[in-house]
Amino acid sequence: MSEARTPAQIEADIARRRQDLAVTLDEIGVRLHPQTIIGDAKAKAAAAVDRTAGRAYVAANRAMTEVRFRLVSEDGSPRLERIVPVAMVGVAVVGLLALRAKRRRS
Repeated sequence: MSEARTPAQIEADIARRRQDLAVTLDEIGVRLHPQTIIGDAKAKAAAAVDRTAGRAYVAANRAMTEVRFRLVSEDGSPRLERIVPVAMVGVAVVGLLALRAKRRRS
């Protein structure tokens, strides 16, 4: 069985609970403040952009590594048997785009 509490103990308990409630209400007020909500939304958006940019960087890096692997030998010399056809396709695409642009202007 618990001992009976004195009025002073009860008052101290009430005062402590009031203080706890005040702290809780202050925390809720800060969380629900429009600036806090906007700041949280900005932080989440920035984190999403950072994740997306990081993924894009990794994908681009992986693609460049793959291209380098295909076009450069292990000793660092270019593989002309692969570079020349790629260059020719690039020149052909640029030429076709230039021809198309010229026809549109005419």
